[in-house]
Amino acid sequence: MIKLRTTTSVVLLVTAVVGLTSITAAADVTAPPGTPTAVASGRVRAVGPLFFGDLAEGHSCSASVVHSLRYNLVLTAAHCISGTGAGIRFAPGYVNGTTPWGVWTSTRVWLDPSWISSQDPQHDFAFLQIAPQRIDGRVVNVEEVAGANLLGFAPRSGATVTGPAYPAGVNDTPITCTTTIIYTSGYPTFNCHGYVGGTSGSPFLLARHGRPTFVVGVIGGLHQGGCYDWNSFSSAFSIDTYRTYLRALLGRAADIAPMPGGDGC
Repeated sequence: MIKLRTTTSVVLLVTAVVGLTSITAAADVTAPPGTPTAVASGRVRAVGPLFFGDLAEGHSCSASVVHSLRYNLVLTAAHCISGTGAGIRFAPGYVNGTTPWGVWTSTRVWLDPSWISSQDPQHDFAFLQIAPQRIDGRVVNVEEVAGANLLGFAPRSGATVTGPAYPAGVNDTPITCTTTIIYTSGYPTFNCHGYVGGTSGSPFLLARHGRPTFVVGVIGGLHQGGCYDWNSFSSAFSIDTYRTYLRALLGRAADIAPMPGGDGC
């Protein structure tokens, strides 16, 4: 598996070595003909990396702001989180080490009960509450600064989605790819080269002309997002996703995330 997040510098180094090994092994598996390759992008509104330590230590996992009543929720993959979810730093629009819309800190997390009990890959999503900040003498929340996408349901097969994401690193840029959804064993899937470690939790964005943009998945689910850099999965967002979202929306009792297990790759 090459998309799983890490939490310390030592583990980041180990994961990088394992990730290189995984990519080498993955070379034996051929991507479908015509599979595109992600390109570097500029600032992506409402999307950013997650830091589990100082910004200088690098980021791992990606996330996006999802619209909420209190303007304070961020969506990522459940396998990116362990414990209370507090103290994670989110930097929307991060590019080359700059943080144009600030650095925001999480306070708690909400997860589906099936993820907590058995790490069911069809429920690999998490909603983080983000603490407000005082800016220019006014208390503001992350959505008021960085914007947000609306939460949607799993996309249909053949839908076109865009996947802005942050491969793990320091002082770098996001990637993006626009491609078509297929389904793999019930999991929304897109094929595009370049989605390596750090991209877990990044959104599947569905945009239609003249309508708001919906987040209809996050890299995660089957094999915690995928075993190869060109093949990315999501849990199929359903009414269960909305139940978790509603608990977060209303500020109900938060959860404790289990330490993620293996990816099965």
